Amino acid sequence: MGDGMADLTFEQLTQCVGKQALTATEVAQLRAWSATIHHPGECLDLLEQGAAGRGCPHCASLRVHRCGHASGLQRYRCLGCRRSYNALTGTPLARLRKREHWLAYLQCVRDSFSVRAAAAAVGVHRTTSFRWRHRFVPGATRERPATLAGLVEVDETYVLESQKGSRHLNRPARHRGGEAAQPGISRAFDCLLVARDRTGATCDFHTGRGPVRVVQLKTCLCGVLAPDVLLVSDGAQVYRRFAREAGVSHSYVNLRAGVRVGGAIHLQNVDGWHSRFKNWVIRFRGVASRYLANYAGWQRLLDARQLITPAQWLLSAAKLYRLAPAPPD
Repeated sequence: MGDGMADLTFEQLTQCVGKQALTATEVAQLRAWSATIHHPGECLDLLEQGAAGRGCPHCASLRVHRCGHASGLQRYRCLGCRRSYNALTGTPLARLRKREHWLAYLQCVRDSFSVRAAAAAVGVHRTTSFRWRHRFVPGATRERPATLAGLVEVDETYVLESQKGSRHLNRPARHRGGEAAQPGISRAFDCLLVARDRTGATCDFHTGRGPVRVVQLKTCLCGVLAPDVLLVSDGAQVYRRFAREAGVSHSYVNLRAGVRVGGAIHLQNVDGWHSRFKNWVIRFRGVASRYLANYAGWQRLLDARQLITPAQWLLSAAKLYRLAPAPPD
């Protein structure tokens, strides 16, 4: 922006824009730019509105009264347990500072910025950007579909174990990520299990190191599969045994025989999710294993288009917003 533009008032600026014959691309750019502008108090207003009617986070009592303000937020005192709280008490965002930058930062989360790029865009330190990422993202991704119904595809993918950021490695360091010491799937890989039904509802689970086991399938899937579900997998024995022991209808595609599709029996939806996740996560130049579940959940929300605006991300991260059902593929 030139020196002359910087001296314009808001009314003069809008008049200048209104007189221009903008192209469709310029209009889209203007809308995208305006979406990044947030009033410093907008974040606090959203949090207060989202927490309206919420009971005491300590004892769930609804008998509360106002008790002053602190850090820009209304404080309440519970008449049951006599403890005080505000809209962020008991949420992943409690005690985080610089709230005037949260919405701008969440726009960076929505756009999948790296830690350093988000820090530069918002004007905070990179360590603050990293801390915010691992508060906002897990808070928003904790919710997943309660039930997968109909025809459900399930498959696992493997990511090389990473101790990125750790000061004390329990193995020799690998140059730029490196490769596993031995071929095949071993405990050098983290297993990411993904189940997805034909409506697009998706559940992801980090099951740990090495090949997935029946006990892990039971822990992850038994609570989310509807009773009348038809589970579709590859021909691995672990899925057959799980379906038999869990009493789940099961069909599989024989990938070893070169059969990838048998009518409606295929794994194209879940394998497509795997492909999108691996292509998306490349931009972060490696993900530490302890954060793999966070990134999988982050990609799940982006892929499902459930959180569109920074305001929705904010309220979901603060556990004040419930996700709408994912749109069908």
